[in-house]
Amino acid sequence: MKAILLGVLAALFFGVTFVLNRTMELSGGSWLWSSSLRFFYMVPLLWGIVWLRGNVKPVLNELRQNFGVWFLWSTVGFVLFYAPITFAAGFGAAWLVASTWQITIIAGSLLVPFFYENGKRQSIPLKGLLFSGIILVGVALVQWEEARSGLGMNSLYCVLAVLVAAFAYPLGNRKMMQHTKGRLDAFQRALGMTIASLPVWIVLAVIGFVTAGPPSSGQLVQTVFVAISSGVIATVLFFKATDMCGGNPVKLAAVEATQSAEIVFVLAAEMIFLSLAVPSITSIGGMVIIMIGMYAHAVYSARNAAGSALQKKAG
Repeated sequence: MKAILLGVLAALFFGVTFVLNRTMELSGGSWLWSSSLRFFYMVPLLWGIVWLRGNVKPVLNELRQNFGVWFLWSTVGFVLFYAPITFAAGFGAAWLVASTWQITIIAGSLLVPFFYENGKRQSIPLKGLLFSGIILVGVALVQWEEARSGLGMNSLYCVLAVLVAAFAYPLGNRKMMQHTKGRLDAFQRALGMTIASLPVWIVLAVIGFVTAGPPSSGQLVQTVFVAISSGVIATVLFFKATDMCGGNPVKLAAVEATQSAEIVFVLAAEMIFLSLAVPSITSIGGMVIIMIGMYAHAVYSARNAAGSALQKKAG
């Protein structure tokens, strides 16, 4: 359950991303700057943390030895995750993007066959997928209600962008976990992935400068908060939670399910700071269903862990 609690705490800090991305979008800031600036700021922040722990050298050695692998999966896990998330902020409220983001839960379960354990391909955790399906029903309700409100194309753009992010984030994260095999801790892995993805972020920043000019002072400040809250604190907490799962697909799916809590945090923040109107009954019902699915995931994970522990003792 400790991994679940860490996941919920990560969701709180991740929620800052959705609110500030929406704020920057409403003030005219380019999503290209919103995404790339966050990772530019993350490099010195994470470097300082890892340096204080005396663990920078192993990260640099890993990057030198296998930069191609790091570049590939860091681009998938960070670039194809965060660039679509910031792009989606232009097509809906922060809580709507956060709700759609929960598709990552079912995506995480569907990606299981792409990984091996002890030389054997892992199988999709069907019971866990059932709980993911509950969450997906909630997401569908939320999006359906928005489409009814006359935002059909905007909802489509939002869904397509977040769908890419939903599969990219768990895929990149799990592939790097598999590649490092415990050689690096959560802080080191986050630093390595940030450094490896920098070439792509530089390209996106150049495109942002050409198409929208330099970022505003407000965007520069807000992305600092995003980098600290979401890029460092939330990412490290989430990586730590997934590390604690030891490659167990059911536990990993349950930790990823905790990200549903972002919806509550984001909705509350938008209503307080952006004077957002209360969503419709249908949308609220969808969010409740998402939270129920999250709870079911957590309970199933705890029971599965307890059952495994009993089997080991009996053995």
